[in-house]
Amino acid sequence: MIRELGETLENAVFENVGRASSRVQERKPLPADLLESDDAYLVVFDAPGATASDVQVRYVDDRVEVRIDRFRDFHDGFDMLFPGRGLSLDGSLTLPADAVVDAEAATATLKADGTLQVTVPKVEAEDTAPEDEEGATDDHDSDEGDDGDA
Repeated sequence: MIRELGETLENAVFENVGRASSRVQERKPLPADLLESDDAYLVVFDAPGATASDVQVRYVDDRVEVRIDRFRDFHDGFDMLFPGRGLSLDGSLTLPADAVVDAEAATATLKADGTLQVTVPKVEAEDTAPEDEEGATDDHDSDEGDDGDA
């Protein structure tokens, strides 16, 4: 009887510690790296234990946002003693302020090593800055754009 009580208390402690650990993991943002090439940004998130159907990727304002809703596999003949892995994981990474990207062309790839790679292509900036500056300082030429429309 005392032995059963001890096992019950031990299981309750394991379960509570596991749930606390899980909550901490769920509140902590996913680690991410930001890389840049000439034509794209690459954001790499840790996505341990995720499958492609678990992952949601969005581009909001200037941020890549990731949500992973994982599920625990059941193992025949085993009981859960320590549920320590978070099931809902979130992360985001803000691109540089001067980044001009095509978010619609972005791709996400979940790798076998447990990383999620989000590639966001850059858009070439148009060389209109000098004309804009002239237009801003030379107000009497504001009709200039009408010549090309006629």
